[in-house]
Amino acid sequence: MQEVVAMVRANMVAATKNALSKAGCPSFSCTKCLGRGKKGMDPATLRMVMESGELPRTPAGESLTEVGRLIPKRLFNICVPDEKVEAVVKAIIEANSTGHPGDGKIFVMPVEESYVVRTGERADA
Repeated sequence: MQEVVAMVRANMVAATKNALSKAGCPSFSCTKCLGRGKKGMDPATLRMVMESGELPRTPAGESLTEVGRLIPKRLFNICVPDEKVEAVVKAIIEANSTGHPGDGKIFVMPVEESYVVRTGERADA
């Protein structure tokens, strides 16, 4: 089993959900998050965000998202059998690719074990 983690543009949630469903993967988690690409960020600001968990404000009272430092994104977490990983990754890329920076990033990681919370049983699928 593998976990596919995809960070995509906030306005691409519906397209991503539809693509995942068509790829045979209707189950996933999606959360709001903030992020940025390769452009640098002031290390002191980054450290402050990591330590406090809150976005600092500019002297004008704007949050960092308002001045373009951190961009609203959506984080999809999908656990799939090994044989479905390629189809899921392809579906996410096709749904989110605009050809411009900021389209997103996908990570694939192994999942060693999973359990059903309700029953405590080990889940293989």
